[in-house]
Amino acid sequence: MGTRLHLAAALHATGEEAFTARHWAELVREAEEAKLDFVTFGDSLGGEPGLDAVLTAARIAPLSTRIGLVPAAVVTHTEPFHVSKAIATLDYVSKGRAGVQLIVAPDPADARHFGRRSVGGEAELWEEAADYAEVLRRLWDSWEDDAEIRDVATGRFVDREKLHYIDFEGRWFKVRGPSITPRPPQGHPLIAASEPLGDIVFADEASASDRLVFRDVDASTPVDHLIAWHDEGFAGFRLHGDLRRITRELVPELRRRGLFRTEYEHTTLRGHLGLARPANQFV
Repeated sequence: MGTRLHLAAALHATGEEAFTARHWAELVREAEEAKLDFVTFGDSLGGEPGLDAVLTAARIAPLSTRIGLVPAAVVTHTEPFHVSKAIATLDYVSKGRAGVQLIVAPDPADARHFGRRSVGGEAELWEEAADYAEVLRRLWDSWEDDAEIRDVATGRFVDREKLHYIDFEGRWFKVRGPSITPRPPQGHPLIAASEPLGDIVFADEASASDRLVFRDVDASTPVDHLIAWHDEGFAGFRLHGDLRRITRELVPELRRRGLFRTEYEHTTLRGHLGLARPANQFV
């Protein structure tokens, strides 16, 4: 990681713009031209109307080449098997640039959309999210990297000895597996959250975990503040607000000080962040 800091942008859209692929593509293109590490796509079960974040990222993936794409996924009321498959698919269509931000839904009004169960407190929901993250990792690992055979002559698509049941059983989930999607290009797409259960944590304190810690800040934050927080231990920053202010004012100033890349040096999101491709836990 060296002395360079990492930058991400939280993409936002309201009104009619929120429903057009062209608008999202333009935002991602602006961020990619500035060589940001990744962008995030927000989502929720209530609030402002909008598109599904994972599907939006998948639509935009072929229109970008290097920047990481990290949509939010609500892990309360949803099933990890489905999200694991969706994010693995995003990793394939983006050629190794996918991540997912796990968020919880403590609002009882959100629960009424599903009609299946009430929800506990936010602390309990994050305990559930930690199990969710573990199931995601196990499902991504349930195919060994060379499990696919694709032998037309014999009609064999996969080496069944290299597929693994994950046999996860916890308080909230009982998942046997394996996945129906081969292991993603990154092994594990990036997992981000506001709690220390993934590869990246969005927090107010740099000491929140031994993971890469990003601080959420406004695009108008002075560069000197970012540098001071970086010196305190923040790996990077997720910036909110005017994207052009980020790409055309903040980024050039950081480059002038030698603190941000001028070109992408890697092709995957993990590569941008200096994270190794995880070994398969079942091998």
